[in-house]
Amino acid sequence: MSDNKSFQDHYPEIFQHCYGCGPLNEHGLHIRSFWDGEESVAEFSPKEYHLAFPGYVYGGLIASLIDCHSIGTAAAAAYREEGRKIGSEPKFRYVTGSLQVDYKAPTPLGPKLVIRARVEEIKGRKTVLTASVSAGDTVTATARVIAVRMPDHLLP
Repeated sequence: MSDNKSFQDHYPEIFQHCYGCGPLNEHGLHIRSFWDGEESVAEFSPKEYHLAFPGYVYGGLIASLIDCHSIGTAAAAAYREEGRKIGSEPKFRYVTGSLQVDYKAPTPLGPKLVIRARVEEIKGRKTVLTASVSAGDTVTATARVIAVRMPDHLLP
């Protein structure tokens, strides 16, 4: 992106406090998602305190990375679908309707994790995405996410 802003940087301030992706949450994960062609991509470097057991990342963290990255991708895809600049009015914000994660291999602590998502279907207020997490060349988790657009009356 030319302005180097992530999808999450365009959220209204009231929605920038999410633990996973909120840039205003000082204790959060600060996931930053960007388009990479038809997919979106985010990177995350787990810390020692993200362990499940020595040397491996906690599975709940993997689910959180997929969740927040996919929800941000759903919002960005809605703007793209309408041919509008991300963050333009009216704003789009999504929440998780369903998150199904399949763990393929233990995720090692050390390598940077790459989270990718792809929109499979946009139908009304619902967006279906597939996602993956990779550590190096190994896909450690895949997912199917259903994102639901928040009703306009709940947006600022």
